[in-house]
Amino acid sequence: MNESSDHSKRFVKPTRADRIFNGAVHWLARRGVSLFGTREIRVVGRSSGEVRSAVINILEVDGDRYLVAPRGQAHWVRNLRAAGGAGELRIGRKVEPFQAEELADADKPPVIHAYLDRFGWEVGRFFDGLSKGSSEEEIAAVAPGFPVFRLAAR
Repeated sequence: MNESSDHSKRFVKPTRADRIFNGAVHWLARRGVSLFGTREIRVVGRSSGEVRSAVINILEVDGDRYLVAPRGQAHWVRNLRAAGGAGELRIGRKVEPFQAEELADADKPPVIHAYLDRFGWEVGRFFDGLSKGSSEEEIAAVAPGFPVFRLAAR
């Protein structure tokens, strides 16, 4: 794990097994198969200007949709910020343009808690000991290390 004491710079580098698993899920998403709500996120790269993609989980809470970055400052997060929050979600041939708004750290705990409740079995190991049973205070203490975006249609 590449982590510093500054939570805002937190990034958990994928292992070889992670890359293989994510590659398989990405392959399925491109062919229209969503596993537990996965989508391919497509964002213009901050340096290359080319469209970059990754596979992500969509979380719905009270009618709003969110992206949570369990690995922290991943490339898709940095690209999304550089693109002003504009991107696309794709599953098979269905492409949905979106505009993302990053949540303030104080607004993240209920969303992260819901994310852990829904996807903790899959990504819980990236949350440094947090679980769906963690308190709002415990989540708030590490919230800066987990970018969260609210999605709106474009």
